Amino acid sequence: METHVGETRIGRLEASPANPSKTRPTRYAARKKIFPKRTSGNFRHFKWLVMAITLGIYYLTPWLRWNRGPFAPDQAVLVDLANSRFYFFLIEIWPQEFYYVSGLLVMAGIGLFLITSTVGRAWCGYTCPQTVWVDLFLVVERAIEGDRNARMKLDAHPWTARKLVLRATKHAIWLIIAVATGGAWIFYFADAPMLIGQVFTGAAAPAAYVTIAVLTATTYTFGGLMREQVCTYMCPWPRIQAAMLDENSLTVTYNDWRGEPRSRHAKKALPAGQPVGDCVDCNACVAACPMGIDIRDGQQLECITCALCIDACKDVMDKLGKEHGLISYATLSDYSANMAVATAGGSSTVNPSLVRTDEGKFSDSLAHFHIRKIFRLRTFIYLGAWSAVGLALVYSLLTRERLELNVLHDRNPQFVTLSDGSIRNGYTVKLLNMIPEPRTIVVTIQGLPGAEMSVVGIDLPAGRSFAVPVEPDRLKMLKIFVRQPADRLGGAAQTFKFRAEDKASFEADEYTATFSTPEIAR
Repeated sequence: METHVGETRIGRLEASPANPSKTRPTRYAARKKIFPKRTSGNFRHFKWLVMAITLGIYYLTPWLRWNRGPFAPDQAVLVDLANSRFYFFLIEIWPQEFYYVSGLLVMAGIGLFLITSTVGRAWCGYTCPQTVWVDLFLVVERAIEGDRNARMKLDAHPWTARKLVLRATKHAIWLIIAVATGGAWIFYFADAPMLIGQVFTGAAAPAAYVTIAVLTATTYTFGGLMREQVCTYMCPWPRIQAAMLDENSLTVTYNDWRGEPRSRHAKKALPAGQPVGDCVDCNACVAACPMGIDIRDGQQLECITCALCIDACKDVMDKLGKEHGLISYATLSDYSANMAVATAGGSSTVNPSLVRTDEGKFSDSLAHFHIRKIFRLRTFIYLGAWSAVGLALVYSLLTRERLELNVLHDRNPQFVTLSDGSIRNGYTVKLLNMIPEPRTIVVTIQGLPGAEMSVVGIDLPAGRSFAVPVEPDRLKMLKIFVRQPADRLGGAAQTFKFRAEDKASFEADEYTATFSTPEIAR
């Protein structure tokens, strides 16, 4: 069926929403296959760009090199589980610094709230891994089976040799992509060039093969077979995001204040004086939707705001010589204001003549979006919280010490009385060198008059200071005995300090310890 507007003919696509909002089943229903039609336009191009960037980052990052010297791995991004390290270019995170990762997760959460409150589910529509991989699988499907009509015919056609070859080829490529996805993930946890050789020769650890198998299965199933069902039934975010939106949040909207009443016979309706909106009911928006919904039914849980329906409608409006924006990003406040104009304050149904002048231009009373509308109190609160966490992490990274000292006093015995009457205490001293370079750390005791220390394993006379070599990125444990002469013993509890210092970098750390005596023990 064709729609006639003037001399322009717009073919009507036989498309109905797979997830209709008006007849939504109360119980789980069998999946109705969706065959999204390929579109072209600004949002489709933006999705191509995002897909290329995100997939490039995921697949290529493990192969980036970063020179950290001879004592550390040269992989730019590496989660080194064997040595409990996380490397990210020039940043190295130790297990006790996991709060940096926690901070990044907090920033990600606040950032998601910020994005959703301003531009709706943009994360879902453009950068969510499920969306990106479904887009990638659809590229393969279209390249092999054709666009929407060809895929629908093939699906309805009985099994033949041609159909078997096409389906087998498609699923084989999907599996290759899925295996590559699982393979890329394991390269973040070991040296990528070495691990890839081990994987193909069967020498890799069993955990590597299990990880590849699990991620292959999930990528193939979620991206190729389940697709929109993951977003509709498995993901919690569609149900949470409603709390993040308000009347000034941008969302993909069908502007029925200019689209209604729909008509496929505008050429006949206009001369008859019947009101006709801009929507010609061509179903292009339904055919383009990867979630299988009709955006003209209003806001729906399944909508991921990918905006492909905007591109599809824009093409139709171009053919009809009408303004873009029948489907657009809009705020609820603007939509409500324009609906009030189109319905004379709610006293009538939508009347297209109320939103246009006699010359056919849009009325000046209509509300239009301006970027300043999304900058409101909520936006600034989210942006401030996000920035505060980020600045705190950056400040902590720039000011953190890469030398740590920890001391543990011997519990049994707490002290030993030597033959000359002096008292000796034992301590386990831990020196943590957190840089990939060898260091010489000077350990000194401060306070405790007359005391001297000796280090087990270092053949040097007792003294108050020792220079200890520490390997790069390693923890050095020392057994240290501190002795105080009998004539310098105090009756009360005595405290003193262990000080560790790198003379080359001027980094230092101190630990306050307690010296036990018989008087204290009594």
